[in-house]
Amino acid sequence: MAFQGSLAELHLPDIIQLVSVSGKTGVFHLVDGNLKGQIYLHEGRIVHATLDDVSGEEAVYALAIWNQGDFKFEPAAPSEVKTISKSNTNLLMEAARRLDEWRVLSNKIPSVEMIPEFVVQESREGQINLNTSEWLILSKIDGHRSVKAIGQASGLSVFDASKILYGLIATGLIRLRDRSAPPAAAAPATRPRTGSFPAMPAGQAPLAAGAAAAAPAASPATELVARLNKVRDVCNHVLGAVGESVVNKHYVKAKSELERGAGLEAIEEAINQIARATSILKGPSTTDALLEQLKTVR
Repeated sequence: MAFQGSLAELHLPDIIQLVSVSGKTGVFHLVDGNLKGQIYLHEGRIVHATLDDVSGEEAVYALAIWNQGDFKFEPAAPSEVKTISKSNTNLLMEAARRLDEWRVLSNKIPSVEMIPEFVVQESREGQINLNTSEWLILSKIDGHRSVKAIGQASGLSVFDASKILYGLIATGLIRLRDRSAPPAAAAPATRPRTGSFPAMPAGQAPLAAGAAAAAPAASPATELVARLNKVRDVCNHVLGAVGESVVNKHYVKAKSELERGAGLEAIEEAINQIARATSILKGPSTTDALLEQLKTVR
């Protein structure tokens, strides 16, 4: 017989224990807004689980921490797919441990749909010592990916990615914003040098009438790509091998946008993003040196 209820009133681990004791075979359907998950039982034992593109134990752990949404259990034939070999006791003990950790993580990460972004700090000096996992997470932050998406892009569970992000937030390297909120400014208004595009001298804009008359054969897009190429060369020269992947990432994105008809704002955004990464990788002094050299780009 099917039964259903609210996860706000009954926690999933308690429900699973109740069903497993009775030795039932079937499937739990769990829904929280657009999220849908399933947990399959065979004679009371969990044998398979799915949540979006996650399956197995990680899906159970992710579903077990839900504190809202609805569940429905339906008797069904045994699942042909078996991704879980641990006992229910071990699974639920690990789920309980993670639930305790999530209560702490949620103080700084209220939702895995929030978007991490870099914090440019004027007072930061010297190098920043991070481990391999932290660098991996930082490399996936682009101002668009959510906490959940960063975990997927990094090949980590959302739980493991959130633990790493928690530490980065606590040290002030990154912050979170709601998906509906606009991206934060690249740098404080009092010192735009750390993240803003360097002002071009008067008359040097790529679309100036004088420039067009002097070189009628060059299209605006061609001139912008040429400028972008110079930006890339300057950035690679200043940052060296450590920043090459970051520079190339934003160079490729900006060039693609220019080819689709974007204007100078595409180059400005590339420089803003590279400046942010430079502040993290090399500190404010290198960021200043980079932006100073970019003023010479014509």
